[in-house]
Amino acid sequence: MATATASGALAGKLCHHHRVTSPRHPRFALNELLAHGVRYSVLAALDSVDRAEFAAVRDLVQVSDSVLSKHLAALEQAGYVRVEKGRVGRRARTWVLITPDGALAYRAHLRALRDIAAQDVSGLAPSADPDPSPDAAAPSS
Repeated sequence: MATATASGALAGKLCHHHRVTSPRHPRFALNELLAHGVRYSVLAALDSVDRAEFAAVRDLVQVSDSVLSKHLAALEQAGYVRVEKGRVGRRARTWVLITPDGALAYRAHLRALRDIAAQDVSGLAPSADPDPSPDAAAPSS
């Protein structure tokens, strides 16, 4: 258990019950719905295009039709994507579009992941003991 000292990097951040006085950890900004890799990957793919064909998204994310349909339904229910059906000639097509709310959710989730990865953890490494024990400093006979 880390203890707070006046000179330590964790000073003022931890107390007996690990109460943190620094800003909230970036993990609190993660979107639970996007914690699943397929849903996150779908929004990541859609964020840079106007729309994409269902089959192209399926192939990019490397899932089956049924798996993609299930995840698209969850994203659509949250208002993050819109699914449009139509025809190209005689062939039925399904397109998927990211909504403005979906783009905001994806970018906020991505920002939270980047913030987590960029955290300064230098204060977590043990520091050298400035006062070694007398046994360690004693000359050998």
